[in-house]
Amino acid sequence: MTRYAIGDVQGCLEELRTLISRIGFSADRDRLWFVGDLVNRGPRSLETLRFVRALGDNAVVVLGNHDLHLLAVAFGSRRSRKSDTLDDILEAHDRDALLEWLLTRPLIHREDGDLMVHAGLVPQWSAELAATLAAEVESALRKDPGKLFDHMYGDEPNRWSESLTGTERLRFVINVLTRLRVCTTEGRYDLKMKGKPPEFHKAGEQAFRPWFEIESRKSRDVRIVFGHWSALGLVLAPALVGLDTGCVWGGALTAYDLDTHRKPISTPCNGYQTLEGD
Repeated sequence: MTRYAIGDVQGCLEELRTLISRIGFSADRDRLWFVGDLVNRGPRSLETLRFVRALGDNAVVVLGNHDLHLLAVAFGSRRSRKSDTLDDILEAHDRDALLEWLLTRPLIHREDGDLMVHAGLVPQWSAELAATLAAEVESALRKDPGKLFDHMYGDEPNRWSESLTGTERLRFVINVLTRLRVCTTEGRYDLKMKGKPPEFHKAGEQAFRPWFEIESRKSRDVRIVFGHWSALGLVLAPALVGLDTGCVWGGALTAYDLDTHRKPISTPCNGYQTLEGD
C-alpha cells in the first residue's frame, strides 16, 4: 500500500484526475490523503466532492477552511462571497448526502507517525493535544453544527490558553487547524498575514514566523502533512510536507508518496483565480 498526500484541490477536478493518473493510483493498493480545501474558487467543486466521496476508504480527507465555509453557508450561518464557486453544490440533488459526508470528515488525521492537518499547529500543542482539541470540534460539529457555525467566524481570541472554553476555545482551534500560517513562540497568531513568509529577527521574541519554524514547537516528534499556504509552495523538510502549490491560482497540483519519499509529482493547473485569498 502506498499513501499519496495531495495538496489543495479547490474544485480543480480535471487537474486532480490527471494527477491521479500520473501517480498510477490503484484502488487495490493505494490511498489518497487530501489536505483539505476540496472545494471553492475552482470550477468543479460539486464534481470534486462526488469524485472524492466515491473513492470510499481509499480517500482520507481533513477539513480545510473552504470546506467549513461551504458547510457554514449551507447551514445558513454565512453568506456566499463573490469569489465562491459553491452554488452547484448547494443546488445539487445529492446536496444533503455530500454535505453530510463532508460534515463527518476530521480536522486531523494521525497514522504511523504522520499527522495531516489543513493549516498547522501552534507551538504549545503536541500531536496528542492537537488531536484531542480537534476531536472537541468534531464532536461539536456532529452535535449541533448550526450553533458552531454561528460562532465560528472571527480572529479572536488570537493566543492559545488552556483556560479557553466554549465557543472561544472551539473558534481558536478551528482557526489554528484550518487558517494558521504564522504565529509567535507564545502561540499568538495573525491570520491576516499572507503571501511569502515574513522575515524573522532573533531579537524580536514576539515576531511572527511560519508556525513550523518555531524551535520550541511540541509537535516536532511527528511528520506533519499540510496545505493552505499557496505562496509558500512545496515544502519538503525533515518531518514536514507542505503541499499547497497554488493549483487554483495557476500553479500546480502536487502529490507526494509518504511511504517511499520519491520525488513529488505535479501537474500544471489553469489559473482560475487571479488574486490570492484565504
